[in-house]
Amino acid sequence: MSTTPRRYLEQVIRVDHAGEYGAKRIYQGQLAVLRGTKHEPTIRHMQEQEQEHLDTFSRLIAERRVRPTALLPFWHVAGFALGAATAAMGARAAMACTVAVEEAIDEHYQEQEAKLGPDEAKLREDIARFRAEELEHRDIGLANEAELTPGYRVLSAAIKLGCKVAIKVSERV
Repeated sequence: MSTTPRRYLEQVIRVDHAGEYGAKRIYQGQLAVLRGTKHEPTIRHMQEQEQEHLDTFSRLIAERRVRPTALLPFWHVAGFALGAATAAMGARAAMACTVAVEEAIDEHYQEQEAKLGPDEAKLREDIARFRAEELEHRDIGLANEAELTPGYRVLSAAIKLGCKVAIKVSERV
């Protein structure tokens, strides 16, 4: 690891807090469009899990005295816009968004699990649990025909790229 253990831990908490905040906002955007449809309970379930993840990282921000990303106002708007825009394209596109985001987060969390040492066993356990829930969200998206979205591969690739950029920027800014 090229940074000190403390600096790496700060990056983990900062970026995961930002990511979970963005995920919550994506689901809020989807619900703004898909409220009252058969997809609402599913989206609410995923949003509730993201809120639990966010609550954990918000607590860690305070306990560990980690500066949150300065980009939270941007993620507030961008997350909602991404959720609303994909939902406006249809429920399948909203699910395609979920699949793409969760696949990017799976890689991200997997890398963190591997790098965190034994002194951070509780954080590693939380990340492992959150990762399992993110994979559940991916599977829900796939079960709801995400891959049948017109232009699925392009949409998915664009969202994954956006997630990877957001991760890199939020670690530092």
